[in-house]
Amino acid sequence: MRFKLTLSLTNSFGKKLPLNYQYEQSAAIYRILAQANEEYTIWLHENGYKLASGKSFKLFSYSRFEVERYRILKQTAELEILSDNVVWYISFLPEKSTEQFIVGIFNNQQFEVGTRKSNVRFQVQSVELMPPPIFSEKMSYETLSPICLALRQLEGYDKYIAPNHSEATRLIKQNLLDKYLALTGNEFSSDEFPFAVEILNEPKSNLIHIKSGTPQASKVRGFMCNIRLTAPVELQKIAYETGIGSKNSIGFGMVREVNG
Repeated sequence: MRFKLTLSLTNSFGKKLPLNYQYEQSAAIYRILAQANEEYTIWLHENGYKLASGKSFKLFSYSRFEVERYRILKQTAELEILSDNVVWYISFLPEKSTEQFIVGIFNNQQFEVGTRKSNVRFQVQSVELMPPPIFSEKMSYETLSPICLALRQLEGYDKYIAPNHSEATRLIKQNLLDKYLALTGNEFSSDEFPFAVEILNEPKSNLIHIKSGTPQASKVRGFMCNIRLTAPVELQKIAYETGIGSKNSIGFGMVREVNG
């Protein structure tokens, strides 16, 4: 289920966000969920959907804020919001996240996103359930947050690759199959199905800082682009609802359908 949140800025707070605010968005989602159902939040945060290998998935994704008017402050690495309202898309796949549950906990909610230095308080003006697209075996998407593809190296670290890398299609396919297994408890019916990834424009690299200013600070690279995906309908739905690629629950891989 995908929801469109229309947010207004609370005047008593600032209008500046750090340029890298995606992780702070995730923290805000967890805080809001915790207010409604602490047990559910702990489960989502610590467990997600698990495979026998121990890999787990938190099956939700979200977009960057869509801001009509803004200013980039390069000297301070901040984004200044000049609009009165912003739009935020959040998508949940777990069955427990029904429309009533999500609308109930987000409606009229106030929450903050940012750091001590750059912080904005938002008021939720409306929560709208978005109708899903008509899924087919060939669909075109645009990214609402960067696609992250991590290629594990022999030395034990991840190399972040672009969606047009020679290994990208394999990683995207395996990620969707793993999510399907984690969600349903069953292997996909067959590996023998048409699967293809076509990049429709030049991917734009985004280096995202996670937990900046803390001992756990790290950097993750993702890519914004338009993508055409050929895959079974069941996997198209998972791609749309949970995102393409990895690290979806900290702000990577959300897409929306586009024509052509």
